[in-house]
Formats: sequence, structure tokens, C-alpha cells
Amino acid sequence: MDPVLIGEILAGLMFFGIIGFLMLGFPVAFSLAGVSLMFGAVGMWFGVFDPSNFGSLANRYIGFMTNEVLVAVPLFIFMGVLLERSRIAEQLLITMGKLFGNMSGGLGISVILVGALLAASTGVVGATVVTMGLISLPAMLRAGYDPKLACGVICASGTLGQIVPPSTVLIFMGDILTGINAQVQMAKGNFAPVPVSVGDLFAGALIPSLGLVALYLCWVILKAIFDPKSCPPTVVPEEEKKGLVKEIVVALIPPLALIVAVLGSILGGIATPTEASSVGAVGAMILAATRGRLSFSVLREAAISTASITSMVFIILFGASVFSIVFRLMGGENLVHEFLTNLPGGVAGAIFVVMFIMFLLGFILDTFEIIFIVLPITAPILLNMGVDPVWLGVMIGVNLQTSFMTPPFGFSLFYLRGVAPNSVTTGMIYKGIIPFVTIQILALIIVFAFPALATWLPKAIYN
Repeated sequence: MDPVLIGEILAGLMFFGIIGFLMLGFPVAFSLAGVSLMFGAVGMWFGVFDPSNFGSLANRYIGFMTNEVLVAVPLFIFMGVLLERSRIAEQLLITMGKLFGNMSGGLGISVILVGALLAASTGVVGATVVTMGLISLPAMLRAGYDPKLACGVICASGTLGQIVPPSTVLIFMGDILTGINAQVQMAKGNFAPVPVSVGDLFAGALIPSLGLVALYLCWVILKAIFDPKSCPPTVVPEEEKKGLVKEIVVALIPPLALIVAVLGSILGGIATPTEASSVGAVGAMILAATRGRLSFSVLREAAISTASITSMVFIILFGASVFSIVFRLMGGENLVHEFLTNLPGGVAGAIFVVMFIMFLLGFILDTFEIIFIVLPITAPILLNMGVDPVWLGVMIGVNLQTSFMTPPFGFSLFYLRGVAPNSVTTGMIYKGIIPFVTIQILALIIVFAFPALATWLPKAIYN
């Protein structure tokens, strides 16, 4: 049999083998590396894989550890975790609830707005969903909200951390797309390509993410108009109203100023994402200290949580590197290239298939796992077909956010299920998220139809 065909068959079997191991419950990083090593050994047996290729892993790992851009990841995670552990996020939720609670749908509006603010400060979906589930869900249920609507609002706004900059997902995608775009342009003979940076991706995601927030708000407002019983107003006691203005200033302005300073410095070209993330981490500590909530125990919890999340992400990245080497060198990349380029519909057909595959993988894999596995395989082909890298990154971000909350396996649904009271059934959570998944798909179609929504702002800022 043709060695090229044998290699492509093994590459395809390896991909589905990894999916199978993951569905059996094996850890992602070890499944990626272990299955890839096993198939690499089989490839050696058939003479279609050279084990000396593993020698490049050391340089890859050192490259990850010395990559200045990726230093921003633990710092942004620390910033968000500290805001959560110091209960600044909780105070923000309570205050916004008082501000909008006396209008129909007000609590839902508050949760969406706070979810967007937390997304811009944490970028950690699990922490945001759990925090809002613990604080907002009981309050919304006590106010007489339809449990389905309450669950949908919390899950949808909690997943905004996937796409609202400065998202850690966007940092990794920006770093990966930077290298891939340079390789593709050089292969085309362009030895001075226009660079793609994490800042470009942040700018590109800003308008679509704000559009998503606006669509969520529109849905809650429509529910308030046409089905007011599902989201009734709450009564705020007069004594609480007296100090509300001061409470809003204290609870809202400092976190908002921190977010504007961090994101504004990146978009304005004043600071790199890494420099801005350090400002965000220090700013979060200052905010916690000014409110008397910065203690050694809080710092210790935030540091441990940051180390845990960061280690999880990077060990997945290391495992994905083993997969990438074996898959590509056994001919998997050529297999994917032939598949995508021969699809009907050209570029649009290829984009649709890649988005659909990522959407399905979102049922069983975390966002980081998907981008580490799928993006290095498909992005070179799509960019070679003329797809804009910033637009592709934003499309992937919106798409993965959609899969993150789609029944039956959406991760945010399980996060909420873990903290929701027994009176809220899993069926209620699934039904409540359906309108928001529909909104997500609509947003994905809009960004697909109007690429300028993702590409205009980066060009306006950086060109």
C-alpha cells in the first residue's frame, strides 16, 4: 500500500481515537500526548513517521515558556480570580440588581451587564457562571422570575468571557494565528507580511462582543414587554435607595476604570497585552485593598487558583504539540487540505465545515483543547485560501462560545447545574438556554455576512 495513504489513514484514525479516549473520561492532555505517541509508534512500524521529529518538542516547549505574549495569560487569570475572591464581583452584582431591579426584566438586564463586565475582567467562564449562579439565581427566583429565563440569562452572560477582550482564549488564538499567518504569507512569497497580533484580535472581537451583549439585552427587554410575568420587577426598600448613588459609584466605577485602563492601553497601542495584564493584576490588588478585602488568605487562594488554571491550560498545550507533530508529519495536514479545498462552495464551504466541526467538538472538549487541536490544522489552509486571520479568530471565538452553552453537553450548563437549587431542573436549564443559543447563531451569521464587524476596528486603530 502507498505509504502516503497509510500515513493519512493513521492520522485520521488518531484524531478519532483521541476523541474516543476523551469520551471515555481520560484527561485531555494525557490523551492527546499518549494516543499520539502510540500512533507515532505504529507509524514508525509502517515507515511513515520518523521518531527524530520528536526532537523539536523541546524547542517548542521552551518557546511556549519564553513567549512574552503568553505571560499575559496567568496575569489576566489572577486579575479575574482576585476580583472574584475579594467579593468585588459579588458587590457589583448586588448593586446593579438594586439599580435596575424595580423595572420589569431589570434583574436580567443587571446580570447581563455585570456578566459583560466580569467577562472583561476575568476571561474565565467557569468562575463567572458559578459566581453569578450563586448570587443572582436565588435573587431572580425569589423575585418570581421564570427559572428557564433566569438560567438562560446567567449561562449566556457567563460565557461572554470567551469572546469579550481581554479574553485568555483570544490571547492563545492571537499567538497561534500570528505564527500561522507569517508562515502562510512567506510561503506565498510575501516576506514582509502585515503582522497579526493579540491586540488585533482584541480590537476585532470588541464590536461583535458588544453586539452580543446588545442582543441579549434586547431579548430580555422583549420578554419584559410581551411576557412580563416571566421577569417581574423587584421592590427595593426605601432605606436602600437612599445610599444607592454612592453605592453605584463605589461598586461600579473602580472595576470599570480598571477594565478601561487595561483594554484601552492595549487598543491604544500604549501597552502590550503582557504589560497591560500586569497593570490589571496590580490594579485588582489595589481595588481589593482599598475595600479592606485584601488579605494573605485571599491572595493565597487567588494565587493557587491561578496556578491551577494556568497549569491546566499549558499542559494541554504541551500535549497538543505532540498531537500536532504526529498528525502533520503522517500526512494529516494534506488530508485536511484536500478535504477543505475540494468542498463545494469554496471558501464559504470550508469555513462552514470548520465551524461546524468546532461546534460539535465543543460538546465534549473545552475551548483551549479545541483551539490547540483544530486551529493549527485548519488555519493554515483557510488563510492560504484568503481568509482574514482576525475575522477567522473572531468567528471561532463566537462559535466556541455557542457550543459552550449548547445542550446537552455545554460546559456552562454543568457549571450552573452544580450551584443551582434542586427546584431548578436540568430540563429548565436546557430550555432556558435555547433562545440565547439562537441569538449566538444569529450573531455568528451576522459576523460571517459582514466581516467588517471584525476587521474594521483593528485596521482603524493599527493602520
